[in-house]
Amino acid sequence: MDSQPSSSGRSSTVGRTSSFSVADSGGQTLSSVLNNPHAGKLEASWGGWWSVAPPEFAPLTSTKATSDLARSDFQSYVTSVSDSYHRFEDIRNHTTKEQALDVDSIGEALVACLREVPALYFKEDFALEDGGTFRAACPFNDVSENIMLQEKLSHYLDVVELHLVKEISLRSNSFFEAQGQLEDLNVKIVEGCHRIRDLKETIRLVDTDLVDSARQIQELNATRTNLLALQHKLKLILSVNQALSALKLLVASAECAGALDIIDDLQHLLDGDQLTGLHCFRHLRDHVVASVDSINSILSAEFMRASIHDAGDKDAVILLKAKARASYSLNGEDVGVKLDEEESTNFRDRLLPLIIGLLRTAKLPIVLRNYRDALTADMKTAIKTAVAELLPVLVGQPPESDMGTERTMDADGGGLSLASKLRSLSSGSIVQLLAAIFKIVQAHLVRAAEVKKAIEWVMCNLDGHYAADSVTAAIALGAMAAESSHESNGQVSSLPANASLRSTSKSVSSQGKGSDAPSPSNLSKNFRADVLRENAEAVFAACDAAHGRWAKLLGVRALLHPKLRLQDFLSIYNITQEFITATEKIGGRLGYSIRGTLQSQAKSFLDFQHESRMTKVRAVLDQETWVEVDVPDEFQAIASSLFDSESKDNAESNMTESFSSEGSQVAETGSGGSLEQIDSSGTTAVNAAQGKAEVTERKNSDAITSSQSKSSNTKERGKNATQTLEYGGVSYHMVNCGLILLKMLSEYIDMNHLLPALSLEVVHRVAEILKFFNTRTCQLVLGAGAMQVSGLKSITSKHLALASQVISFTYAIIPELKQILFLKVPEPRKSLLLSEFDRVAQDYKVHRDEIHTKLVQIMRERLLVHLRGLPQIVESWNRPEDADLQPSQFAKSLTKEVGFLQRVLSRTLHEVDVQAIFRQVVVVFHSQISEAFSRLEISTPQAKDRLHRDVTHILGCIRSLPCDNSNNPVTPNWGQLDEFLAQMFGAESS
Repeated sequence: MDSQPSSSGRSSTVGRTSSFSVADSGGQTLSSVLNNPHAGKLEASWGGWWSVAPPEFAPLTSTKATSDLARSDFQSYVTSVSDSYHRFEDIRNHTTKEQALDVDSIGEALVACLREVPALYFKEDFALEDGGTFRAACPFNDVSENIMLQEKLSHYLDVVELHLVKEISLRSNSFFEAQGQLEDLNVKIVEGCHRIRDLKETIRLVDTDLVDSARQIQELNATRTNLLALQHKLKLILSVNQALSALKLLVASAECAGALDIIDDLQHLLDGDQLTGLHCFRHLRDHVVASVDSINSILSAEFMRASIHDAGDKDAVILLKAKARASYSLNGEDVGVKLDEEESTNFRDRLLPLIIGLLRTAKLPIVLRNYRDALTADMKTAIKTAVAELLPVLVGQPPESDMGTERTMDADGGGLSLASKLRSLSSGSIVQLLAAIFKIVQAHLVRAAEVKKAIEWVMCNLDGHYAADSVTAAIALGAMAAESSHESNGQVSSLPANASLRSTSKSVSSQGKGSDAPSPSNLSKNFRADVLRENAEAVFAACDAAHGRWAKLLGVRALLHPKLRLQDFLSIYNITQEFITATEKIGGRLGYSIRGTLQSQAKSFLDFQHESRMTKVRAVLDQETWVEVDVPDEFQAIASSLFDSESKDNAESNMTESFSSEGSQVAETGSGGSLEQIDSSGTTAVNAAQGKAEVTERKNSDAITSSQSKSSNTKERGKNATQTLEYGGVSYHMVNCGLILLKMLSEYIDMNHLLPALSLEVVHRVAEILKFFNTRTCQLVLGAGAMQVSGLKSITSKHLALASQVISFTYAIIPELKQILFLKVPEPRKSLLLSEFDRVAQDYKVHRDEIHTKLVQIMRERLLVHLRGLPQIVESWNRPEDADLQPSQFAKSLTKEVGFLQRVLSRTLHEVDVQAIFRQVVVVFHSQISEAFSRLEISTPQAKDRLHRDVTHILGCIRSLPCDNSNNPVTPNWGQLDEFLAQMFGAESS
């Protein structure tokens, strides 16, 4: 196995030796080639490879035209130069490969050595004296193997030496370059050491000749400066002690302005470094903090006293007046809750120093937050007190007869709970309670609005006032204190960083050099904005608390309000709406919670009313016998007032005036918070609510009376009723369920007018009840459901005609219903609701057409019944002629039934509908009778005469029917039966 690498190594060595011999022939040796770093110079050495002289090229002479030359003509030339050209290509390729290997093959030579020489010779512990190593390296047995092993080892040595020389030549440039750089670095280090030694000597000479004397002068000057600073410190200690004594006296006497001036000076010293290191003033900051806390407590308590506790006893006066009246009608003199101009001015002057002091300490936002909480608690307490004191008076009033009260005893059995007492109140009593609460809330909100106006006046509208400069300085100090507190990341003591305004400005200007430092004007604007925001939040929180208590009162009675009558619910709804409007104008924000509560109760009221009406109309339809009833004048008045255009316009204008007059008291106050007229809005709300309730009561009383009169005897109401209901110049025969539906629709229209916020819901409910009425009527009449639920023996044409009249009347009023109900529907929702109403109207039209089709179908079925007995009648016609010249029983029975149907429909349906129905009946008669007669076998003259009499009799009946068929203007209702008569008996007979 060792013989193979030996032979390959030998062959490669021989090959390389031959190549080097060729190179030597060109004047180059192996060592010179490997030690030369510029491989490009080897190109000149390859000239020796041209061992054959280049051929001489003689000009080619062609005996052929240029266009006739082919590749075979150059074959002799290509053959002569092919050997030289291939040799040239080999040399050039070899040169290119050698140049590429010089750069890319660094390290590959050693890899080749490891690949050619066995790994045994490269081990670190290789030693021939070791027995195992010697046996592995020299496994010979005789002299011939020993000679071969020597040659193999010599070959391994040549390979390693050859590749080492090659690697050294590839790395020679980098080695010599690095050696040159090290020599340059050594020279520069030596020069640097010489320069450092020279500089040390120069510094020693300067220090000896100049610095020692100057240092002595400086030490003496520092001693003098320290003595002056000590004198200044002693004077400062004296002034601080005097300031502390004065501060204690001022705080004890509640002189907040002077105390704050002293605190500003002390704070300026503490913020600086003048007191640094003075152990005697280590507690000075604590003393100042305690003084500031005391001043803040004094200012806060005085502000609360002026803003809330000194508001007077207006709550007690309002409650006394409410309890003194058996019915709180608010018709007497009201308690004034607004301040006159002089009182307002005095109130502002009283608050001015308090506000300035709180601004200087930057505590005004915090005090306003506390004021907000106190105002909210005071509002809740006042409402709770009013409810507790008025409930015993109002509970003693007789409750409404139609309202069942829920009375739940307390756990100790000592009386009704508060919620039960509220639920036991009648609608009038709860309105009186809400009106008293309205007045009390106004009294508190007017005072809160005065505080808000006073703070806004101090913060924004003091131009030209004597305290304008003080307020400006206080705002600047408060802004800086708030900013410093904010930057301290919550580690804020009650001591503000409010030095004098001059020092504050200097500190701000010095901080303003930084790019991120806010300017004093921006700080003041932000601080002013915070104060104004907290000021507005206080009033809004009070309004929100009042809204919450009001909503809680409504929530206690949430189960009762949906069951109230419309006028009773409107009285509560309207006073709540006025309360919301008045408080929102003072608070400046919308009361979403109370609006949601009111909207929820209004929707619950509408849902309950709708469900009760759906139940009622379902019961009325199930009990309906489809008998025509007289129309009381009250229902005719409802139809005329609701759907007459002139009456409708007047009703809309009256409704608009009513709403505008109710809101005028509040609307005049404007959004700016004017309070001159707000105090009377509670009276306006109750009076308006009562007025609306009375109008609605009068409007619905007629409908209630008419509903009661319907159940009485017809003779008792004879002259107050008509047989038909007039609408749009058309008379309609009505049944009981149609009149009740009309009354319900009028009630929905009332709710739509009086509860405009629920207009969208009302429209949905109206569409729902119309759909149900149409569907249930179809089930009862066309589906014959009335035979099971109402006890009818059959569904007659009279029943169908009356159902058609009710459906036609409802279909006729749907466009007017849309026009009235959609006045207050939001525009984005109108298109969808209009399409829904159009579908409802289309359903009614289809229902009416189906009823008419059913009447035609009844007549067709009766005709088929008579036609089935016609063959037996025809058999009797072939008998000998008798003296009877009358038509057959078939013709007389058929014309009798047609005449009965005509009389019934003509008395009930409109002429247009009757004509449309009988037009189809005539077509059926012509086609069916003519077809039946044509199939008869008439064989005798007697039968032919009888046939002639029957056809003539039937045609006479057909021509008397009301029909708008204009096929033959000379003969009415001309058809196939006329053609059959002419064909059988001649044109003269026809």
